[in-house]
Amino acid sequence: MKTLAVLGLSLISHAVYANDAEPTDGSLEASLADDIRASSKASYANMEHMQILGRSDRLRTEAGSATLIDELALEKMEYDDIHRILANVPGVNIRQEDGYGLRPNIGFRGVTPERSKKINILEDGVLIGPAPYSAPAAYYFPSVNLMTSVEVFKGPAAIKYGPNTVAGTLNLTTRAIPDASEGTVELGFGSNGYQKFHGFYGNSYVLGSDQVGFLVEALSTGADGFKDIDNASRSSFDSDTGFIKNDLLTKLNYQFDTKLLGLDIEHFVELKVSYSDEDSNETYMGLTDEDFAADPFRRYAVSQVGNMDWQHDQVMLTYNLRTDDANWTTRIYNNQFKRAWRKVNGFNQTGNIATDRTLQDIIAAPHEGINANYYQVLTGQKDSEALYEQLIVGTNDRNYYSRGLQTDLTLYSSILGLDNVVNTGLRIHRDRINRDHFEQNYLMQSGIMAPNSLGPKFTTVNYEKTDAVSFYLEDTIHLGDLQLSAGLRSENIDSRYQNRKADKPEDWLEKTSTTWLYSVSGFYTLNQQMGLFFGAHEGFVPTSPKQAPAIQPEESINYELGGRYNDGHNKLEAVLFLNDFDNLKESCSFSTSASCTKEGSVDQEYNGGEVDVYGLEFNFESRIALNGELDMPWSVTYTHTSSEFNQGLDSTFELWGEVNPGDPVPYLPDNQLTLNLGVESSTWQVNLLVKYIGEMHEASGEEVALSGMTTDAYTIVDFSANYDLDEYGAIYLKVDNLLDEVAIVSRRPFGARPSKPQQLFVGYKYHF
Repeated sequence: MKTLAVLGLSLISHAVYANDAEPTDGSLEASLADDIRASSKASYANMEHMQILGRSDRLRTEAGSATLIDELALEKMEYDDIHRILANVPGVNIRQEDGYGLRPNIGFRGVTPERSKKINILEDGVLIGPAPYSAPAAYYFPSVNLMTSVEVFKGPAAIKYGPNTVAGTLNLTTRAIPDASEGTVELGFGSNGYQKFHGFYGNSYVLGSDQVGFLVEALSTGADGFKDIDNASRSSFDSDTGFIKNDLLTKLNYQFDTKLLGLDIEHFVELKVSYSDEDSNETYMGLTDEDFAADPFRRYAVSQVGNMDWQHDQVMLTYNLRTDDANWTTRIYNNQFKRAWRKVNGFNQTGNIATDRTLQDIIAAPHEGINANYYQVLTGQKDSEALYEQLIVGTNDRNYYSRGLQTDLTLYSSILGLDNVVNTGLRIHRDRINRDHFEQNYLMQSGIMAPNSLGPKFTTVNYEKTDAVSFYLEDTIHLGDLQLSAGLRSENIDSRYQNRKADKPEDWLEKTSTTWLYSVSGFYTLNQQMGLFFGAHEGFVPTSPKQAPAIQPEESINYELGGRYNDGHNKLEAVLFLNDFDNLKESCSFSTSASCTKEGSVDQEYNGGEVDVYGLEFNFESRIALNGELDMPWSVTYTHTSSEFNQGLDSTFELWGEVNPGDPVPYLPDNQLTLNLGVESSTWQVNLLVKYIGEMHEASGEEVALSGMTTDAYTIVDFSANYDLDEYGAIYLKVDNLLDEVAIVSRRPFGARPSKPQQLFVGYKYHF
């Protein structure tokens, strides 16, 4: 940590002196005070565009780490995958899965990326996960093509968002209703049958002193996929390995212009209604390392049945009122999500230890003993003959809802001549998951999967429900060159679990908990171009309703120390962070291991004890004028992360196992580096992104299926170019994975899975 601290602060100092920064002058205090007020107002002036970072050409004076990826940045690379969008955000750790980003796995500052379950995912400032309290695994993720900005909050800023406060929050912002007639039509096509159709239109009309506006936006994306299934042409199942996604978004608002009690009041009401669906031929079945080396894009015959089908809809009503000294936003929201994922869970378990094997066991040693027979069945080389050679196919039907009322208030005032900003909010929330999981035995016959005659049987039938009332209060005060913030958050959680099987009426659990969390942070301005910031806050991740009291919530104390520099042309931020976990918590899911497919194991949580995660985040951006017509923007983002268990642990959880002090946290690379290079003119631009991800451990300790194994480090290069045709629109070209490097990105739950190969896309946009 000492080495990291010296490195981080020396980089900041070098940037300052290299640019011969001016000392603080007499106008700085007033300028910073204006920035505080302007930045705070901008956060709430438009509930759809939080813009917490303020002006890009001025030094940001808010405490805490935060990153904004705006619409121009999103359009540079034309990414459809949130994993690739977050490549330029330091402190983000991801685990790829399907290559298209359909099921993102995102973590911040070393927390598990598994199903993004330990970060808060917001859309337009509201929790968007299917059941963020009861079942936080994000099997639904909004389409990033609909978003006009992406915001990442880490550090003390997390105190305003919950329930998960350890790592941080990801906020996705949909398009605002335009003030005048505006629309866009976009068409895109690419390799592997990729296609995209996107369009929106909106307008606003003046009604006396008021204004009414609307927006309609539609998106459809899809691809045939880049993998090939054994014997797919002879199967009755869908032969491609791609997906199709559809989105429809509508907004309607009414903006008033009036006075109340002699005060100038601006207020509006807005209705947002959206619908999304997806049909994807996806599976958890991977390959042996040997088969991966021969053909990384092969899928075994057993994966013919793989299919995910889901639908999501949202209704949200927003009221916003603002004056010169206050901003109040209230939202009422309802999200519903249902899904069915048909996939192979394993072979029929007969209770005979001589023959019972999990898919992980078979993939790890496919040619040893009875595993050889199982492997031949998986690949369609052998028919299912014995009872234990029949395959279990599960369809994990789940229905979710998430609904509530959320109100946020910001007050601006002056106390004893000091600028003061108070942010406070209240959320009343309920969410629920209904699980209706059933399984059916299938037979491999001549390389084709076929169901047996017995029909499906229910395995897991339960529900988990949570009622939560959360409150936060944050006060920011400006003391000369020092800006101080203190925050408080409470989570009052009532939850219930019920097994809905007819013979399990007594299998239920109710519990109540109240948690108080605190934060403190500050920013000290050294001059108009540079400042230092610090912060500490309590981290918290609640347990799910079905977990017994013996399973403790995840708790931590999180620290950060950093510096920020901006001279209008060069921007630098370096941050040291430490997450000191009192109890690291993990949960068992289908995406983790074969053992998590067993009844009673789904979403089972485990205590991991004391763990430290620490590291350095670094980001530098600059722009070089090549001549009077060309600029070269460039940036570098680097993250170093170390993790270690502080004590021994003997766990049956497949990600941990028998852990010794000093063992690392899985799926957390030590080093990540991103380099962006571009050349821009008034009519065209080209961009190159180079992303390096270091090796990651598959498991922490010994005596589990993937002990001692790692994913190799790999580098991905992406290219994009676009040309402005003036009134005729614009065209773009992009190549994901330009050098066609393919790597093993994960071996969970059932074998090696590849990164996306080289993909070429061309598109056209017409704006009117």
